[in-house]
Amino acid sequence: MRLSIARESTGSFESTYALFNRRYGAGITSRLAVARAESALAEASGAVADIERQISIKEHQISVLLGRNPGPILRDPPSMDAQVPLVVPAGLPSSLLERRPDLLEAEQYLKAASARIGIAKADFFPRIGLTTLLGAVSPELSALTDGSATIWSLAARAAGPIFTGGELTGKYRAALAVFDQAGYQYLQGALRAFQEVSDALVSAQKLAQLEDQQKHEVSALSAAVAIAQKRYRGGLASYYEVLEAQQLLFPAQITLSQTHRDRRLAMVQLYKALGGGWKLTDSQWTEGQP
Repeated sequence: MRLSIARESTGSFESTYALFNRRYGAGITSRLAVARAESALAEASGAVADIERQISIKEHQISVLLGRNPGPILRDPPSMDAQVPLVVPAGLPSSLLERRPDLLEAEQYLKAASARIGIAKADFFPRIGLTTLLGAVSPELSALTDGSATIWSLAARAAGPIFTGGELTGKYRAALAVFDQAGYQYLQGALRAFQEVSDALVSAQKLAQLEDQQKHEVSALSAAVAIAQKRYRGGLASYYEVLEAQQLLFPAQITLSQTHRDRRLAMVQLYKALGGGWKLTDSQWTEGQP
């Protein structure tokens, strides 16, 4: 859209420059008018070249992402009415955020940390044989159940680490610390998810309002250009008035096209922040999940 606007503006400034040149050659206008028209034309032409450069670079990036050699990308002609952003429905549940890959990863870390606490805690429990080779009660278990020994008195004969100089206590506390850290990381990820959703929603709302105002501005400036041209043809104004109106219209159109883009990018960010939009059912987004 920016390229289309720049080319259209370049055409308008070319006509203005040619007209001023003819009038200067006929001695009707001054060299100043020609210089101003030439400056406006150069600015618009430079914008065309720069936008074409940006488009080529972006097309090359897309080609590489698609596994192709760098080259042009076929697409529909630009239109301000194409792909109007969807209206975000009310009442979106926060459970949508659970689909986010970063939160799923943090959840798995939390589960793993919780499991390590159980492992560290289990190391405190003496491990003794409960049965003999033929399935009878082992001597250790028999001594424990008939009251002739306590579970801790069997520690010396138990297999596995039992009270090794505070090592087990240290491991247990470390496991608790890792779990706490994983919990805080999950909480931080959840807060970040809520922030990203909030940012995207605010951006989509405010950019829609901004786009409406900029449309009014472009419409008013377009009318101003038409009026200035009509006044010039009627001999009521100089072409400076026309040139000034054109110079105001061109950047306003470019700014509108950028807001048009930013509004759609905000919707893309909302889809990402929600972990995949709001239309997928639970069964659809969980497909492929372990």
